[in-house]
Amino acid sequence: MTLAASDKPLHDVYDLAMLDLDGVVYLGANAIDGAADALATAKAAGMTLAYITNNAARPARAVAEHLRELGMPDVRDADVVTSAQAVARLVAEAVPAGSRVLVVGGEGLRVPLQEQGLVCVSSLDDEPAAVVQGFHPEVGWKALAEASYAIASGVPWFVSNTDMTVPTARGVAPGNGSLVQAVRNATGATPVVAGKPERALFDETLARLQGARPLMVGDRLDTDIDGAINAGIDSLAVLTGVSTLQDVAEAQPGHRPSFVAADLSGLLVPHQEVQLGDGTARCGDAVAHLEGDRLLVEGDPRSVPALRAAVALAWSVRDTSGTKVRLDGMMKA
Repeated sequence: MTLAASDKPLHDVYDLAMLDLDGVVYLGANAIDGAADALATAKAAGMTLAYITNNAARPARAVAEHLRELGMPDVRDADVVTSAQAVARLVAEAVPAGSRVLVVGGEGLRVPLQEQGLVCVSSLDDEPAAVVQGFHPEVGWKALAEASYAIASGVPWFVSNTDMTVPTARGVAPGNGSLVQAVRNATGATPVVAGKPERALFDETLARLQGARPLMVGDRLDTDIDGAINAGIDSLAVLTGVSTLQDVAEAQPGHRPSFVAADLSGLLVPHQEVQLGDGTARCGDAVAHLEGDRLLVEGDPRSVPALRAAVALAWSVRDTSGTKVRLDGMMKA
């Protein structure tokens, strides 16, 4: 398996960009350099932008306001789709209308549950019909313990997402998946998951914003890219968040992105075919070659052609010989 190709910019090929947020559009409180300009250009070319996130800490309206403050183009509240909204729909479809649900999370989770007509409670004593868990930085032991008691008693368990980590401006921190794992350790139970890499968040986004030819844009292979593959959607991996170029190069068949770029400017350019030779790969003016187990590139190492040549060659070597090639030093994401 190799990268997909396009002789047109991706914004002319795909009509809907499903944009992950953390590590793609922003890091913490700050926009990623060039993100707003790239998205404005894509939107002006006719591409619909959907901002989708596994992070359930904030309600969609707060996320949309943050995006507007960061200068993202013409963001409506409805353009933001969170895993909390997706899990709220799953819960509402699974329990009687107006049911009480035990919530482990913050406002970002409570608001969509209330919008679905569900009543949020915090104790097993309130006889909840479901436990719903989502990320919030103030979730503590007491809430995790209460969820564990309820789940152990047979109450069904739903979670917004299982990302083990979350990127922040200061580095990588524990994500909702780490907190979910604590409850799993205590109960032995397995939750119903709404967020990437499961389909529910993709289905929620398509139902709301449509799109005949969607493209998932993400920074994480294990959630964004695997989720797109699970949903049958093409994907663009960008290198501004969690997964590195080395991670992309080592991705196994069935877990690989359709395209790769340093950042969101990858939406604005063609992605030319890669020509593979004996230990070399050429894409446009960029040439990748091997020196032992190390891969080197002639050309701007952050350019789309250079990244495509490097990734295609790394995948080819891995698939034919099982050898992992090193890309350290080729570029810094």
